[in-house]
Amino acid sequence: MSLLTASVFLLLLLALSAFVSAAEIAIAAGRKIKLQIMAKEGEVRAFDVLKMQEHPGSFITVVQVVLNAVAISAGAVGESAISPYLQMLVNNEAVSSVISFILITSSFSLLADLMPRRLAMSNAEIVAVRLVRPMMLLIFIFKPVIWVFDGAANILFKFLGISTIRQDDMTPEDIYAVMDAGAEAGVLKKQEHHLIENIFDMQERTVTSVMNPRENIVYFDTRTSNEKVVEVMIEQPHNKFLVCHDDDLEHIIGYVESRSFLALVLNQQEVSLTDKALLKPALFVPDTLSLFEVLEMFKSTGSDFAVIVNEYGMVVGIITLKDVMSIVMGELVTLEEQPIVQRTDNSWLIDGMTPIEDVVRALDIVNLPRSQNYETISGFMMYMLRKIPKKTDTIEYANYRFEIIATDNLKITQMLVTKFEDIT
Repeated sequence: MSLLTASVFLLLLLALSAFVSAAEIAIAAGRKIKLQIMAKEGEVRAFDVLKMQEHPGSFITVVQVVLNAVAISAGAVGESAISPYLQMLVNNEAVSSVISFILITSSFSLLADLMPRRLAMSNAEIVAVRLVRPMMLLIFIFKPVIWVFDGAANILFKFLGISTIRQDDMTPEDIYAVMDAGAEAGVLKKQEHHLIENIFDMQERTVTSVMNPRENIVYFDTRTSNEKVVEVMIEQPHNKFLVCHDDDLEHIIGYVESRSFLALVLNQQEVSLTDKALLKPALFVPDTLSLFEVLEMFKSTGSDFAVIVNEYGMVVGIITLKDVMSIVMGELVTLEEQPIVQRTDNSWLIDGMTPIEDVVRALDIVNLPRSQNYETISGFMMYMLRKIPKKTDTIEYANYRFEIIATDNLKITQMLVTKFEDIT
């Protein structure tokens, strides 16, 4: 074989190998979501890529057969065509064979393997849709070979009980990773990233993490005088007030809206807390519900206010639609009193009833020990101290010092959290 003929043959083998290498990486690395979007936008070849990803047996068989055949052919042709000319230069047959082997191997490794794969990896979906139809033609040409090798592989996989169907199910961790990557790339704004993250947190957080606890509930007894009711409604900024029998929160008969009650009082009409026109039935929910579940319950019932009950039938708190949405909106809304206030770069003032999820996020702590055992920063302190906390009690964890600076009876009202300076 002449040098010109051998060179043309090697170039054809080089092009074939580069095509197969690029197609292999592009089709394998193509993201399912992006390919589905391309398909919806009218790129029908994206459907072919998705189908090939789902059943990759024929595709992988063709890649391996072609690449191995090209490597063997290139080695044989290169050895026979180039070695004689190199032998004339070096006057040594063994050396000329080694040099020809290095030249052919290096050329194919660089031009037919490394460069096509890197280009395909950087634009996987675009390259995949452009090369999928030629790859389908190769699969058709090598159908008999595929039938033998792919069939043998399928028999072995079936015997070993191994599934070869590609699984692209999305998990919450996958979505978090995509969001983080989008935020780092600037595709998602910081506020948008927090908003999406908060929505996913709703699946994990229970209603007790954001409820107004029992000791802060303002309620009326059925025997409370109208004058006292009006006085409390004016002093308290709430729109809804529970009504109970015998001044007992375990005997709730409903709730009244301050607007409706005060309107009747201003019109000098006879009004009573037990008036059926004013008293509305309260929605009761278990304390095990997630925020997402209670939001769905608000939607189905048309309510925006619920009483939270534990497994013993005791009222532990109340929650409103506003409470739930404040968690969703997070930093996008401004509250009158922030539960977490950053004083300096390394110190924070934190309300004792702040949900532990908010503390972890604000301080950028990976995790806290046995976090399923408590829901607030106060619970965390009680768990770590193994006693009823008191003022000036401190603990150190994850490079932070947690110090109690104010209490109200047995309740922690405020804490100071300080991050240790990194010593290098």
